[in-house]
Amino acid sequence: MDLLPYIPPEGIEEIVKRIAAEISSDYRGRSPVVVGVLKGAFLFISDLVRSLAVDHEVDFIQTACYGMRDVPSEEVLILRDVTTDLKGRDVIIVEDIIDRGHTARALKKYFSDKGAASVKVCALLKRDGGSPEAADYLGAVIGRGFVVGYGMDYKERYRGLPGLYLIEG
Repeated sequence: MDLLPYIPPEGIEEIVKRIAAEISSDYRGRSPVVVGVLKGAFLFISDLVRSLAVDHEVDFIQTACYGMRDVPSEEVLILRDVTTDLKGRDVIIVEDIIDRGHTARALKKYFSDKGAASVKVCALLKRDGGSPEAADYLGAVIGRGFVVGYGMDYKERYRGLPGLYLIEG
């Protein structure tokens, strides 16, 4: 199995700064709750919140999609919930990648049901041809292939790589 460089650390830094500027502009004068989806988004949210120019709170949620291994499941289970009271708050969900969009869709509904004033989605990557739902803030669109690094893993490996890589083989 080989790792092919996809987006170098410098490219990720540019993406993070661009998205942070967009969010900072949109939320000027407000204090959103930025919710990272564990585990894959932990590095992305860390860099993102350090680049925001608006007051904000940070929280985390951990989810899992269960179903048969090769069959997409729309059932999203909450393994670890947020601890922040979201009633009346603006929420920004931070994901590593949007593939089929099940997690983003489920979390938007979940946080709306908790009384959030607004819910937006921020994703580092979105699979081309995947979910028809667009992220409100998006880093890059990718094609086929399994991506690792910068928090994303393959069987819990490669999360600590500074850039993004495609697995080949």
